Amino acid sequence: MSLFELFARTLDVTLPVFVMVFLGVGLKRLGWVDDAFINTASALVFKATLPTLIFMSLIQADLGVALNVSLLVFFVIATVGQLALSWLWAWRRVPFVDRGVYIQGAFRGNCGVVGLALAAAMYGSYGLSAGGVLLGVVILTYNTLSVIVLTAFHPERSLSWRPLLLGIARNPLILAVVLAIPFAALSIPLPDWVLTSGEYFASLTLPLALICIGATLSARSLRQGSQAAVGASLLKMVVLPIVSTLAAWLIGFSGRELGLLFLFFASPTAAASFVMVKALGGNTALAANIVAITTLMASLTVTLGIFVLRLLGWI
Repeated sequence: MSLFELFARTLDVTLPVFVMVFLGVGLKRLGWVDDAFINTASALVFKATLPTLIFMSLIQADLGVALNVSLLVFFVIATVGQLALSWLWAWRRVPFVDRGVYIQGAFRGNCGVVGLALAAAMYGSYGLSAGGVLLGVVILTYNTLSVIVLTAFHPERSLSWRPLLLGIARNPLILAVVLAIPFAALSIPLPDWVLTSGEYFASLTLPLALICIGATLSARSLRQGSQAAVGASLLKMVVLPIVSTLAAWLIGFSGRELGLLFLFFASPTAAASFVMVKALGGNTALAANIVAITTLMASLTVTLGIFVLRLLGWI
């Protein structure tokens, strides 16, 4: 296969995902979608269609393949390592009150939408099912570490585990994974009409979520991007995915497992990071800048990353 054909195959994976993001940008500028639509659609995705997509993917998957314990454990260890590297890099480079926002922006990826969309585009049903299981671990890991790092650098906030644990226990995506595992493990059948209706509803998820991501991008945030935002974005989209993916390859991950890890590591910063910063009274401008910059960078960095990994024969 020539380099041109390989690159074209790579674009077949990434372009459909990022075209939807930029379509969201265009629709917002045209005034065809507004903030009310974005808020309603985002809530619908998070509370209903995305949990349905994860549930439908898992109940039809081979759980022995989708539930890869070594992959799940590695992701948690790698995420803690990413946090530690971001923490060390921010030390003496970022003001104390902004370090928590900087660190969270550098390690917390948008795996629930962008990562899962890329996994589905690249690996089909395996990407959805294995990505759905991994997403359960992602939610637990990201929420826990984000609260720890944000409160550590906030002089007026203390760590409260009760609301954190309640939030995780009530998270619709976590509930979808927990509910689906018995159906998949015991091969409990569902009527065809339920499966078909579920697939119709679940199919709304990725295009709607990606359009909402694009529609929330702020040109003003990009123009006002600070040095700290650019630094965190380069860590998130370039340094940490390279280091983490190389570590995964060195310990033996390859093929679609390595590809799935890369897609999750290389996802842009999650919009949920802004929500958490706002709730804790942190630097929301810095958080918004990181989300906007990494989302735009992703179309280039993810495409190049997949291309290089395929060129090396690792995935």
